[in-house]
Amino acid sequence: MITILLIVVPFFSGVVSFFIKDDRPRRALIAVCSIVHLIMAIAVFNFYNKTQGPLAEWFGFDDIGIIFLLITSVLFSGASFYGIRYLSDEEKYAHGGVKGRGLFSPEAVFGGCFQIFLSTMTMVIASRHLAIFWVGIEATTLASAPLIYFHRTKMSLEATWKYLLICSVGIAVALLGIFVLAVANNNRADLFLARLIENANCMNKLWLKAAFLLLFVGYATKMGLAPFHAWLPDAHSEAPSVVSALFSGALLNCAFLGILRAYQICAAAGLGPYCREVFTVFGLLSVIFAAIFILRQGDYKRMLAYSSVEHMGIMSLGIGFGGIAVFGALVNMLGHSLVKAGLFFSAGNILSYFRTKRIEDVQGLMSGKTRRLGVLWMLGFLLITGTPPSAIFFGKLIILRQALSAGFYAVSIIFLAALVIIFIGMARIVIFMTQGENTCQARGDDSYNVKGLTRLCVPAVFFAIAIILGLYFPDWLTGILESASRSLGGP
Repeated sequence: MITILLIVVPFFSGVVSFFIKDDRPRRALIAVCSIVHLIMAIAVFNFYNKTQGPLAEWFGFDDIGIIFLLITSVLFSGASFYGIRYLSDEEKYAHGGVKGRGLFSPEAVFGGCFQIFLSTMTMVIASRHLAIFWVGIEATTLASAPLIYFHRTKMSLEATWKYLLICSVGIAVALLGIFVLAVANNNRADLFLARLIENANCMNKLWLKAAFLLLFVGYATKMGLAPFHAWLPDAHSEAPSVVSALFSGALLNCAFLGILRAYQICAAAGLGPYCREVFTVFGLLSVIFAAIFILRQGDYKRMLAYSSVEHMGIMSLGIGFGGIAVFGALVNMLGHSLVKAGLFFSAGNILSYFRTKRIEDVQGLMSGKTRRLGVLWMLGFLLITGTPPSAIFFGKLIILRQALSAGFYAVSIIFLAALVIIFIGMARIVIFMTQGENTCQARGDDSYNVKGLTRLCVPAVFFAIAIILGLYFPDWLTGILESASRSLGGP
């Protein structure tokens, strides 16, 4: 019952938000919804492996799903509290000059879709039926598209349409993959995950390979793996930072989960080596793409978007290498979600102060009123690039160790070279932005400032958790990550 409430509560809370006239009660409702969702997620964690009932075959959580649920709920809670002050500060600049309060105002649409977005992501994670999973992924696209258009500018409109069109094409390919999977399953439209895994050995292997490729390409489009990532830089750049944080830290994970479900079925049918080759090829390609495009970025939010492409590639490589690297991929996913959300929150703070996303127009973050922003920005950069004691360093080290142990020497060299290039490219940008004279103060444009303690505390808390996990993994978290990695073929 709690599983259904996890989906229903944010959905109806979002519907109510459309009809609330005043902004403050609506923002408070988002925060309350996030707390309730997090409490229920923690409750589900305590007995998720004992879930029973008439809907248990349709909706429920396994070791993999519960990790994704906790990450999504934690990130949404942080985003909701960050957003209370963020939306207030953005009010005078947002909506492309379209003002208005009341029913279906720009912020009312944002508040409603924001919570429905949480509902759809929860639906995806809880789905135990591949068709329901597909419906959930499509629903995340429809719920999140209005969030990208929040600022009501030409660029945000273009990014919204690109997001809708490219992701819809990808989802259509995934739907074709589901049809092919039914053919592989002897033309039976029995798409319950547990039954598919149980009957995997009886499937037609050739059709099953084709189904995996289609599902991989379809969900990789939403996940942001290269070369299917064309929507991601624009959407991350134009969406409000509070939305970009959820896109990068939660939405991409949901698409990754769809690929992992397909991989579980194929692995049960003895096609694990074939699938891991696909993971390795596209994972390495994504890291290489990120290294190339980060070097030429002039927009710091787009830089963070390509960093997400990099980390999706790292996670894919971890699954592709197999063995202990699967555990490393899950650790990297956890660290990336926390740190990247904190970085997008920090980017939102920088944008609120400097009113520009152009890297060349932002300088001197470490001086004047922005020194706290500068410290967080520099800290986030060090953590996201895997500098110890970041949890991401732990994940990368495990993945690289397995790659060398398994004999992937050429892939390891290319992987390491790409990581070095990414580090240098991001370091050049971050050092330029943090050092020198504060550009706002230099031109006398220092009237606007970031208000609200939560806008600094939320990213600081996320960074602190990532550092703690880099130093110490609690037993309960280690246990669930190990169980999840075993279900994906890890030791």
